[in-house]
Amino acid sequence: MTGLLGLIVLILDIYAIVGTVQSGASTGNKVLWIVIILLMPVIGFVLWFLLGPKG
Repeated sequence: MTGLLGLIVLILDIYAIVGTVQSGASTGNKVLWIVIILLMPVIGFVLWFLLGPKG
């Protein structure tokens, strides 16, 4: 069960990182968001989803 949860978190984090890289944000903001997502996978994803760079 925990393996499945970890896999879901990994998939969501990869989605967030790809979305960040493809966004129109500045390079500095992209790096900051990617570091946040990598250091705090669950909280980082939630913060990115609510506050991160859009489209």
